[in-house]
This record gives sequence, structure tokens and C-alpha cells, in this order.
Amino acid sequence: MANPERVITDGAANMISRVEELAYELTIGEVMSRELKTIAPGTKMGDVMETFRQARISGAPVVSNGVLIGIVSLEDLIRALRESNIEAPVGEYMTRQVMTVNGASPLIEALKVFEQRHIGRLPVVDDNNKLAGIITKGDITSGVMRALQYDYQEEEVRKYRARHLFEDIISDRTSLTLRYKIKHGEFAHGGNASSHIKKALLRLGASPQIARRCGIAIYEAEMNLIIHSTNGGMIRIEIEPNQILMETLDDGPGIADIALAMTPGYSTAPDSIRELGFGAGMGLKNIHRCVDDMYLDSAPGRGTRLEMRIYMQSEEQLGETNHANTTRDH
Repeated sequence: MANPERVITDGAANMISRVEELAYELTIGEVMSRELKTIAPGTKMGDVMETFRQARISGAPVVSNGVLIGIVSLEDLIRALRESNIEAPVGEYMTRQVMTVNGASPLIEALKVFEQRHIGRLPVVDDNNKLAGIITKGDITSGVMRALQYDYQEEEVRKYRARHLFEDIISDRTSLTLRYKIKHGEFAHGGNASSHIKKALLRLGASPQIARRCGIAIYEAEMNLIIHSTNGGMIRIEIEPNQILMETLDDGPGIADIALAMTPGYSTAPDSIRELGFGAGMGLKNIHRCVDDMYLDSAPGRGTRLEMRIYMQSEEQLGETNHANTTRDH
């Protein structure tokens, strides 16, 4: 499945910017607000209005005995005012079915929820489902701006670059192969393979743009293995001077309708996964944007194979004297 709109440089129309890359690098816990204003379910809506005014907020978690039971927003307050019911307890107006996100998850997962649900805030929980903070779009903006003050990528490249690897090997075709086993349901390690691959590419001399595109594509493919596979799967990366082949394999239930699966927002993730903030149905769309070629082979009962390929122009190629057929497995 060819992608006609190639992404080559930061000046390209479909560039993967440093800001977008940070959405995959930062965790929700790194940008969320930890100083919370919580509301008890018996609090009157009039008192909520005063809390909002003093704290300059537009929503707050509703907590009972330390457990998150709902969220009350400015919209709920307006509804109570329209109904002349300002003395009513919060429990009558709050939203009880609350979408939460985990503080250890990448920031991109919160952004996906904001885009799909059209909400202004998300309670953040820890691994024990205890309320740890709250995240808003404003928190995300502030967190990304802080991160932009530090140039982590340049420092890593300066310390570890090994770009002469391909130049020093003389063969008809040289490739470096990386493999990663991904376990089903292991959300705590989601994004690890993507991070390792991106660092490896930078150390080999890949441009930040190429590393970003690979990092995002692999992250989305990695999360698909964690969410949808039966017994996990394998990520395989073959790096050559002029192209990068990325492949995922799993023995999961397979995809009945590939065209439908490619539709943005379509997902077969169960509610239990969606409640964790995953399975928004944007993964394949994000992958397709980042790669030059994408091929998805799947059928019910025989698992899924996803192949992604990025081609590098002459100025982006790894090394200068690029001839190869030596494969190194790690």
C-alpha cells in the first residue's frame, strides 16, 4: 500500500515535528497536574461554583474515601444553574462513567482520547488505579514547551553516534537486523521497542526526521501487538543504508476486513482496554502517515503481518560507501 505523500524533511508538508515526537517520548505523568482540587459527592453545586472561581479551573474529580467516582465540569454547573438547582449535591450532576489514563502511558494516548471524546480533562491513575493527577490540553502544551528547552536527541547523538558502521563494512549488501519480542497485555512496557529503535537509528547517523517517522510507526505497531494479539508478537527491523524495513508478526485472531480496520477511529479493542486509555483506532492511520510503503496481510484465524518501509534519499543514507550483504542479528 504505497503512500504517495512522502515525508522527507522537516520542511515537508507532512513533517513529523519535534513536538509530535515528544508526544511519544513524554509520559502523561510528566506533564499532568499533581496539585488537585477534588470534590466530595455531597458538595453543593453552589460550592463547586465557588471552588472553580477561586482555583480558576473548569472541572474537578469527585472522590469518595480516596476513590474516583466521577468528574464534575463547568458544563454540569451550567446545567444546574439553568435548572435552578444550585443547592443540589454534586452526585446529581457529575459524570459517573469516567475515562481515565495511566500516568505511565505515553502522552500520545491522552491526546488520542482528547481528539476522540472531545473532553477537556482526564483523571490520571497509577498502576493501582488510585487517583494520581489530572491532565488537560493546557498541561500538555506546558509540558511540551518545557521539554523543548532541552535537546535530548542532540546530546545522545553527540555521545553515541556510530554512523561509520556501514561505511567500514565492504560487501554487496549490508543490513543490520533488530528483533524485539512483544508480550500481549504488557502495557507497562509499551513503547520500549520504539524508543530503543529510535535511539539505534540516531546512533547510526539517521536524521531526526527519519528516526521520528520510524519511532511513531513502530510505537503504533507495538501497541497493536500488545492490545490485539493472542500470545504477543515479534517486531523485526532491517536497517540498510538506503532504506528501513519494519515488520510485525503475530498469531492473533486476525483481521476480517482490512479496509475497515484502516478507517480512522475504528477499533475492535474491548471496553476494558478503552477504559485504560488505549485502542482509539488511530494506530494504522498514524503508521500510514509516517511510512512510504505499508502492507497489511491478515485473515481470521491466521494472525497478522504488517510490513512498513521507509526509503532514504541520497543525503539521508546511512554511511557514504554503501554496499552490503552482511546481516547482524540482535
